[in-house]
Amino acid sequence: MTPSVAILAGGLATRIRPITDKIPKALIPIRGRPFVDYQLELLAGMNLSRVVLCTGYKGEMIEDHVGDGSAFGVSVQYSHDGETLLGTGGALKRALPLLGDRFIVIYGDSYLDADYRPIVDFFDTQSSASHRPQALMTVFRNEGLFDRSNVVFRGGRIIVYDKKQDHPEMNYIDWGLGILHAGVFAPFSERSVFDLAELYGHVLSEGALLGYEVKQRFFEIGSVSGIEEFERHIASRLP
Repeated sequence: MTPSVAILAGGLATRIRPITDKIPKALIPIRGRPFVDYQLELLAGMNLSRVVLCTGYKGEMIEDHVGDGSAFGVSVQYSHDGETLLGTGGALKRALPLLGDRFIVIYGDSYLDADYRPIVDFFDTQSSASHRPQALMTVFRNEGLFDRSNVVFRGGRIIVYDKKQDHPEMNYIDWGLGILHAGVFAPFSERSVFDLAELYGHVLSEGALLGYEVKQRFFEIGSVSGIEEFERHIASRLP
């Protein structure tokens, strides 16, 4: 079954204020269109039509713009953090009733211009084995180029993942797409506040985290320079 896609779009986006003083990051205009438009159209082009937007800060503005998703060729549901932001991991746990047993997760400020379907096929093939992986993290050989590298990836396996501590062999970075089984959230209590990185760390310690190397670079709008770079990328694709 084609998985649903969770988009984590609930953050406060403090790094790029004042751009996000009045709008959430998902609605930052890129060549006259909100960023989320590009994400949803990318998913529609891969027939990944079931989307759950996990929202928090100014989430009602995202819902007013996107609606049911039909204008973008997808079907969108919403999971709102409420008054307390739950973190990226907590937001996903709250959204589980909408997401199903296994689902894709991407960040609301990332544009990942690659075909996700081979990644899903790889995960499903590995999951049919006797030792069933519970999660997959995509990685990109970054060499510190686009952001701080945070993964040691060797022999097709994630050896270390740490967003806080440097490691001499960290040449890779979390590309920004994961696949998760709902069961990985069992150790975390309802309404608990935690980050997706914490969840990945737990799954890695259990030996249940797959790694998948992606060759295409990522784009992000978490910084002014990232916004400008993504605008150039979109402009290069226009006729």
